[in-house]
Formats: sequence, C-alpha cells, structure tokens
Amino acid sequence: MSNPVYGKKAVASRKGEARSALFWVLISGIILFLAWTPFQTALFNGQELQFEKPIFWAAILATLLLFLWIAQFYKSIQLKDERDWLAVGVLLLPLTYILSLISAASHSLAMNMIIINCIYAIMFIIGLYVLRDKLGNRIIQNTIMAVAYLIVGFGLLHWFGQGKTAGAIAKWFSNTVLNGTYTHAVMTDSNGLRLTSVFQYANTYAAFLMAFLFAAVFFVTTSKKWYGQAFHSFMLVPIIVSLLLTLSRGGLVMLPVVFVLLLLFLKPAKQLMWILYCGIAGVASLIISKPITELGLSLNEAFSSSGAFKGWGILLGVSAVVGLLGWVIQNFIAPKLERVLSNWSAKKASNMWIPIGSLVFGGLLIFLFIGTNLKNVLPQNISVRLENINFNQHSVLERFTFYKDAMKVLADYPIIGAGGGAWASLYEQYQNNPYTSRQAHNFFLQYLIEVGIVGFVIFMSFILYIFYKYIRGYIKGNEEDRNRNFLYLIIVLSILIHSILDFNMSYVFMGILVFLGLGGMAAVMDSKPIKKWSLQDSTARNIYTAVIGLASIIVLITSIRYVQAAEAGMEARRIVQVSSSFEEIKAPLDKDLSIRPSHPDSVLLTASLYQTIYKQEQDENFYNASVDLLNKALKAEPYNKSMLSRLIESYEMKQQPEQAYEVLINNAYKFKWDINWSEQIINKGYDLGTKALGTGDLATKDKYFKQAIEAFAEVQTGIQHLATLPEGQLQGRSFENTPDMILHAGKMYYMMNQPEQAANALKIGIQDDLSQPSAQEIVRWYLAGLHKLGQNDEVLLEKLKQVDPNAEQNIKQLADLQF
Repeated sequence: MSNPVYGKKAVASRKGEARSALFWVLISGIILFLAWTPFQTALFNGQELQFEKPIFWAAILATLLLFLWIAQFYKSIQLKDERDWLAVGVLLLPLTYILSLISAASHSLAMNMIIINCIYAIMFIIGLYVLRDKLGNRIIQNTIMAVAYLIVGFGLLHWFGQGKTAGAIAKWFSNTVLNGTYTHAVMTDSNGLRLTSVFQYANTYAAFLMAFLFAAVFFVTTSKKWYGQAFHSFMLVPIIVSLLLTLSRGGLVMLPVVFVLLLLFLKPAKQLMWILYCGIAGVASLIISKPITELGLSLNEAFSSSGAFKGWGILLGVSAVVGLLGWVIQNFIAPKLERVLSNWSAKKASNMWIPIGSLVFGGLLIFLFIGTNLKNVLPQNISVRLENINFNQHSVLERFTFYKDAMKVLADYPIIGAGGGAWASLYEQYQNNPYTSRQAHNFFLQYLIEVGIVGFVIFMSFILYIFYKYIRGYIKGNEEDRNRNFLYLIIVLSILIHSILDFNMSYVFMGILVFLGLGGMAAVMDSKPIKKWSLQDSTARNIYTAVIGLASIIVLITSIRYVQAAEAGMEARRIVQVSSSFEEIKAPLDKDLSIRPSHPDSVLLTASLYQTIYKQEQDENFYNASVDLLNKALKAEPYNKSMLSRLIESYEMKQQPEQAYEVLINNAYKFKWDINWSEQIINKGYDLGTKALGTGDLATKDKYFKQAIEAFAEVQTGIQHLATLPEGQLQGRSFENTPDMILHAGKMYYMMNQPEQAANALKIGIQDDLSQPSAQEIVRWYLAGLHKLGQNDEVLLEKLKQVDPNAEQNIKQLADLQF
C-alpha cells in the first residue's frame, strides 16, 4: 500500500507541538553551515592545496551535524519503506569512490573526493528527516533563499566597485578575502569583466542564479503574505541583471530548457504567472542592463561614490517597481486568472500547451536578439556573447572534444573508474589536442570516469529513483502538498541540467544544495513499504546508527588530520616566502607528509628543498632523500607531471642523464601534447646517442636515436592532426617544431644513414633569415643530406655562402662522414 508523505499522512509537525532543544541546535547548525560554506569560494574542489582546508572543515562540520541528527532522530530511524532505505542507498555513493581507489590515478585527489561524497551523503540523510518536519522545512527553505539573496547582493557590491565594503564583512568568516577584498568576485577574461560573486567562476554563478530566479518566482506565486510576494518580486531584477553580467552563454542556453521543464509541473494559471513575472522582470532588467554594465565597468577601473550611488539607485528603483507590480498582480490578477482557467486546468494534459507555446516564443526571442538589430539595446559585451551562440563556437567545439576524450578514459577504466580527480590527472594522456582544462565541463561524464560504469549506474539509479517517486507523489498531492518541497526540485533540476555543460558540482557548496534538495524531494516522495527487507525498529536503528556513526567518526578523524596537513602545507609555503632556514621550512612539511605522504605540493617543496641543500653542500644524503621521496610519492601520484619533472631534474643535477631520459621515455605517453616533454626526449636522446657513438657503443646509440626519432615523428603527426581541427576550435597550448628539435632530429637521421629522412626533417626548419648560427647549421646539414642523395639546391647554397664563406667546404666535410 502506498504511503506518501503528501496529504494526511504527512510527517509534519502540528502547530503548537513542542520541539526539543536538540532540534533547535541541529537547525541552527544547518543554518550556520549553509551561510558559511558559500563564502569559502563555494568550497571549490580545485585540486590544489589552497582549496583543501575549507572542504575538510566542511566535512568536520557535516559530521558534527550528523551526530546531532542521530541524537535527535534516533527513535525515528526505521527501515520499513522505500524512503527509509534511501538513507542506506546514499551510502553507496562514497563507497563507489572508495572502491575506485583500487585503480585511482591520483590517491590524493581520490581521497578528497571520498570526503566530499561523505559530505553529500550526510546532507542527504539530514535533509531526508529534517525536511519532513513542517517547521524545520520552512526554516531551511527560508535560510536557503536568504543565503542566495545575500550572494546576489554580495556580487553586486563588487560590481559597483564596493569590494572593500563586502570584504570587510566577509573577512570574519571567509578565507578568500585577501588585502581586504574577496578574490575574483568580478573576474576578467577575454570577454572583459564578468560577475562571479562568491564562486570566482561566472558560469557556475549563472547556474546558481538560474536556480534561484525560478525559486524566487515560485515564492512570489506561493507566498501568502504581502511582504513575501513583494520581496521575492523585488529580487527578480537583481538576479536577472546579475545573470546578464556573468556573460554566460551556457546559462542563457539552459535557462529556457529548465524553465520549460519546471512549467510542466504547474497548472496553466501558474504557468502564465511564471511567464508574466519572468517577462516583466526580464524586460525591466534589459532596460537597465546598459547603464548598470557601463557603471560597473567604470567603477571597477576607478571607484567613485557618486557612480556607485547612481548604480544602486537605478537597480533598487526598478526592483522596487517590479516588487510592487508583483504584489499587485499576485493579489488582484492571479486569483481571477486561476478562476478563469480552472476548467481548462482540470483537463488532461492541460499543462502541456503553454510550455510548448513558450518554447516557440522563446525561440522567436532568441532569433530577435541574435539575428536582428534588437541586440543593440543590450550592452556591447552581452550582445557580442549572444552573437557567438552557435555550434561552431570554440567553447562548444572544445566541450565536445572534452566529452570524446572522457570516453577514451572510460574505455581504459570501464568498471570502477580511475578514482576522484581522474580527469585532472589523466586528461593530458587522452586529449585530442593540447588544451588545458582540469575540469571535463560535464559533471556526469566526470563522475562516470571517476567511479566507472558500476558507480555511475548506482548514482543515476539513485537520482532517477528519487525523481520518479517525487513526481508520483507530486501528482497525487494537493496544491499545498505540492508546493511544500517544490523548491528542492527547482534547485536540483536547475543545477544538474546546467552541469551537463559545466563543472558546477566541483563546487561542494553546489553539491550540498543538490543533495540537501534530493533529501527534501525524497522526504515527500511516494513511498511504499518494503516488507521483504523490513527490520524491527530497534534492530534497524541500532545497526544503522552504529554503521553511520562509526563511518562518521572515521570521516571526522580523517578530516581533522587532513585539515592539519593542509594547514602545515600552507604554512610551509608562507615560510618559504620570508625565510631560507632549512629547519624552519621543513618542520611543517614533515608534519604534512607524516599525515599525507604523497601530498603533491609538499612533496614538491620538500624535494626542491633537498635539491637546494645538495647543490650547496654536495651531501649525498640530501640527493638520495629527494629521489626517494619523489619515487615513493609517484607510486601514489603516477601522473603528476611536476613530480616527474622534479625527478628528472634530480637525476640531471647528479649527472645521471640516462636515468633522467628513462623517466622521460617511460612517461611520454602521458604527455603526448606537451611539446616541452617531446623536445626534451629529442634533444637528450641526441646527446646520449652521440655520447654512445663517441665510445663506439653503436647499439646504445641506435637505441637512443630511435627513441628520439620516434618522438619527433609523433610531433609531426600531431602537427598534421591539429591542422584538421574545425575552423572555430582553438588549438590550445603551443605545439610546434623548434630549431633545436629539427636540427637534432635531422642529425640523428643522418647518423643512422637515412639521408632522405634527414633532409625531409631539416627542410622543415629552413628559414629565410640565416643570420643565426642555428639556422645556418640546419641548412648545412640539409645540403649535406641532399649531397648524399645525389641532389643539390644551388639557390639555398648561395644564400648560405653569403653568411658563411666556408659553406661548401663545411658541407663536403659533413657529406664525407661515415656512420
């Protein structure tokens, strides 16, 4: 028998029901947690030391919240129906990340992702129970909306040049405030200034704004109080203006998609009201977008109080008008509209027609703003971004490339994946061209390659099951029940849909919103008893609390230790800027590495420290310590290019070029698009080969020459491939031949008695200007190769003779060499 939370069987607290002090402590903890997390760069998992400490602090706080939850809800824990078992099912998500440790490309990043997924599981479990309580649910929803509006205001303060004011407030609880200003709340890239607020990344801020634009509209249409209707209407303009200031094309593309999907859940009258509110606020925002944009651009160059006052005056004035209109419409027009459309609403599939019509209307608007002069009403930076929305635009082509490359990773790690941080560790090995992107720009693909097919199927089954059961419960519920937790659907759907195009979920704060939202959806889903797996209440609660309690203690201890490691690593970085004392620098590094032996930043700094001391004192112990540390760390971080480069440097410092070359060759497949890596193989292979030739060791000479020549051939293949990239796609990092590379490759071919290949290789490097000695040497060897083939190039020879009078004699000497 179905047992939905909707309706009379809702687990909602009655008015006047007393709640324990523990309940209020838990609610207060959640409020503070949600208010703190966004201002730590939204807990960005940036795979760098500087981003780690806030994430581990969030894990500590999350486990403390879970202990409070166990104490408060212990007697409510049971495993009788589908909803109850979701609290067990969510534990499979961090377990799949633990399983992927077996084949993890980076142990350090994989451990970070295990901790992060434990945070998500905790927030889901807490949400599943707390959000069944009517008052608790209302408080958390109001908290989420208040935090969202604070983030919007925080961003606009920076847009109007008042970063110092915002920083003075945020510095008390944020580690992102440097020199009195929150770092990169307004970012600069090739498109100019882009608003990012707490995220430091405009596209993720756009996804956040999209979610809370629809959340604000939802609260306008459901608020019973006049001030709620007016205030949420008021906030529509700041949200839309902020969305425009992100210059996010992905946000503008995904906004109508999510909007239409959400409309399908509403009755025709509500659909029209949503369209009306978005339309009014959208038009108002477009009208003021030009002056707001221009003021922001000038204020971020040179602040003036009058300019900031003018900007706020325009924004707040228009917002107030829209707020007033929202209150008027909701009180006088909305009720009449619902009465007029009540018969239509009762018809089957009545909620389909308006979304279909809105798609057509939205398509027309897009055409007008992109293909006609209507775009001129927008600020130039926004209109340029709109013009560039097409499938041949470089960011679209690059994303498709990321997705294809992600599938190559999956092909090698299909079952359990390559662990957390797999993309950041492995993408250079599988990339189609030399781009730089430590994020796959698609949450689902990134998740897939991290946990493999097994983990991805578990994750998607978990998500889709909640959506399915929520929608079933939504259909059965009345209007009040449907509205109760609809906010969570808005948040989860908006963020996950946009995450198809970007790495929003790499911000742990966004993940917290999603999993708390999933808990809110599951709290009111259509839920049936599972008699087959039903356990007695006492047995269920004892087993479940014992398992998650023990797991939480492990997560808590690990997170505390990781906070200590991150603090020590950061302390060492600070000390090295102001001190040259070996003991002073090494003390925090030792502490970090005693906790996390392969922690990349501290491994690299420690190895560098050992190398410096070895150079100064020539003490073998420091050299051995450096090499041993790097080799040990590379067992856990085999794809860390910086560690490999440091190891190569260690061998070269000790005059061990053969060992350095072995590292280059053994890891070449990992960095095939790194031209510096290829150049080192070619140049060092030439040096080692000629050294072997000088001692008469022809076999060793051939080994080194063949390896170096193969690397040169792969570079030529890569250059030819890059020429086939679509016209709009950017190549990425530089990938081209260098004079040294060409000269050494040509010489090696020549010394292996392959004059034709030598001539072909050297011809690539011939320049019009032969004033440089390297350019002359390339031509000299090229002409010697032609001579071996019975050919010549008189024009080029005469040109060389102009800068080298002995050219003919030198070429003859080369041609007479026998190998």
